[in-house]
Amino acid sequence: MTLKKLPTGVQDILPRECRVLSDVRARLARAFEARGYEPVLSAAVEYYDTYAGIRNALPQERMFKFTDSDGRLLVLRPDATLSISRIAATKLDKTRTRLYYFLDKWDAQDAAGGVKNREIIQAGVERLGEEGAFSDAQTIAFAIDCMRLAGLSDCIADVGHVGYMKGLLEECGLSDAQAEEVRASLNAKDGLNAERFLKNAGAGEETLAAVRALPTLFGGAEVFERAKRLTGNARALDAVAHLERVHRILADMGYEQSVCFDFGTGKSLSYYSGIVFSGLVKEVGAPVLSGGRYDDLADDFGRHIPAVGFAIGLKRVLVALERQGKLPAEPVPDVAVSCEEGAEGEADALCKRLIGEGKRVTLCAEYGAETLRETAAARRYFVKKGEVLEV
Repeated sequence: MTLKKLPTGVQDILPRECRVLSDVRARLARAFEARGYEPVLSAAVEYYDTYAGIRNALPQERMFKFTDSDGRLLVLRPDATLSISRIAATKLDKTRTRLYYFLDKWDAQDAAGGVKNREIIQAGVERLGEEGAFSDAQTIAFAIDCMRLAGLSDCIADVGHVGYMKGLLEECGLSDAQAEEVRASLNAKDGLNAERFLKNAGAGEETLAAVRALPTLFGGAEVFERAKRLTGNARALDAVAHLERVHRILADMGYEQSVCFDFGTGKSLSYYSGIVFSGLVKEVGAPVLSGGRYDDLADDFGRHIPAVGFAIGLKRVLVALERQGKLPAEPVPDVAVSCEEGAEGEADALCKRLIGEGKRVTLCAEYGAETLRETAAARRYFVKKGEVLEV
């Protein structure tokens, strides 16, 4: 029997968590609006070809697919940023715009860090038409602010740059697909397979040594000099220089203690074009926030639009809040009201007056004062014809 079960990777969200989720959304929405972002909501259902027939194609096994009445293959939205890039390239006239969204995406195989979610509730922002270290630094700083606004403490932004790994791998003459295969091996902590692949491609000892060192290039600003010493590749060194500029700006803005740098970050080399970052809290073994620069995504839809942004996984925020002991107790209504038969109108009028004063009110469906004994509330009123009694 499956009547009481759900498919793997989806969860019901119960009243207490729903209330927290609504509160987090409201706080984030105020922050997005205050920073000049505009709301957008992409369609939940799109054509399969939108994601499978582009340069940054998503693996078909990650998409939930079904067939339209005309026989065309459809998918549930598998990626928010690609959806927003499509909208920006095909429907927006502005060369620069800042957008925010609250939406779900569906990933048939998401199991990052052991936190398996297939229905992913997200809040996110996209800064379209912007380039440079200052834009990147602002985005990282705002991501940290948003994690804090969501109620999380001890948040860290783990920042890297895909240009460093790309630079190391281009020394071997790898194609984009081959470089992505090495990246996937490194991300899976399979250094042996990555090294075997690089040796077969003719990688020299300097490149192999640099790739071996990637997992250790993690920490504060001191890692920049170590990263420079490992390679003479221009692309890799440009990536380090860009991160140094981002670091200087973040330090000037007061975020230095909330940022660490990670040259071994394992995000897609084809999807991302520059900085990449993740929002981490120690209570959850996977990022609660993920973002980066993706200057080439809109190219797949016919228009070049530099862009940087991030998305917050709101279910993971709920998990983190619970583990940090920050889920509030169930709220108790301010007032409970019951009445005798024939006094329904007076009871309803009392409830409406109290609600108008900002109170949260429960009007019991059963008659009699005894009903109030079983109703949680800070205050209780029993309404008789022409009389209100506090009990």
